[in-house]
Amino acid sequence: MFGIGSTELLVILIVALLVVGPKNLPKIARTIGKAMGEFRRVSTEFQRTLNTEIAFEEEAEKKKARRAAAEKEAKAAERHEPDSAAGQDGPATGDKG
Repeated sequence: MFGIGSTELLVILIVALLVVGPKNLPKIARTIGKAMGEFRRVSTEFQRTLNTEIAFEEEAEKKKARRAAAEKEAKAAERHEPDSAAGQDGPATGDKG
């Protein structure tokens, strides 16, 4: 889990047994286990929140890019519209009269 090998873990457990004593070792191990579980829950919740915020930000950027592309297309259409409209109006009025 933390990059600790089996021999290192055995040494840590023996030292903990000598320092804490056999009576208090299960209580301390339980407390450490609960603390690690709580830490995992908090870190998972933080990661989930961070991923959600990133997804919202990416979606906002996509919307902004789509809006900019639509505005660019609208401006391009406005530039080409007078030319095509003049060409269509000319022959249409000439055919009527």
